[in-house]
Amino acid sequence: MSLSKLTTCLWFNGQACAAAEHYTTIFADSAITHTQRYTSAGSDIHKKPEGTVMAVTFNISGQAFVALNGGPEFPHTEAISFQVSCKDQGEVDYYWGKLSEGGDEKKQVCGWVADKFGVCWQVVPAQLLEWMRDSDSDKVKRVTQAMMGMKKMDIEGLKRAFDGA
Repeated sequence: MSLSKLTTCLWFNGQACAAAEHYTTIFADSAITHTQRYTSAGSDIHKKPEGTVMAVTFNISGQAFVALNGGPEFPHTEAISFQVSCKDQGEVDYYWGKLSEGGDEKKQVCGWVADKFGVCWQVVPAQLLEWMRDSDSDKVKRVTQAMMGMKKMDIEGLKRAFDGA
C-alpha cells in the first residue's frame, strides 16, 4: 500500500485507534487501512510496551491520515484545523453534531469545533466560501458579521445577511 504524496499525521496520547475509528465512522468513503505496533526496537526512545499500537493509517474521503500514539508532549491546538465543506444545512448539522460530541464547548465559535480528541474542525457551508469572496464589500461585511455571531453555521441566516435582508 502506498501513501498519497501528502499525508496528515495526527499525534495522540494513546487514542490513535479510537480517533481513527471515530473519524472513519463519521465520513463516507473512509477506512482504516493499517495498524502498526511498537516493537522493542527504539524502546529506549519511545518507552512504549512492545505490541501496543504505534500508528493507525486511515483515509477520510480520499485524504490520507496517520494517527500516531506519540505521548502527551504535543497536544492539539486551534492553530491547525480541518475544513469540512458542507452542501446544505443537513450536512452542517450532521458534521457539527458528530464532531462536537464530547468536545470542548468553549472552542465552538464561527463554525469551529474541537472534537473529543482535541482536533479542530471548521464545519462550513460551501456557499459561505463563495459569499466571502464576493466583489461587493458590503455583502462580505454583512455575512462576516453574521458568521462571527454564530457557533454552528446557519445557512439561511448567513444568506439573509449576505442579501441584506
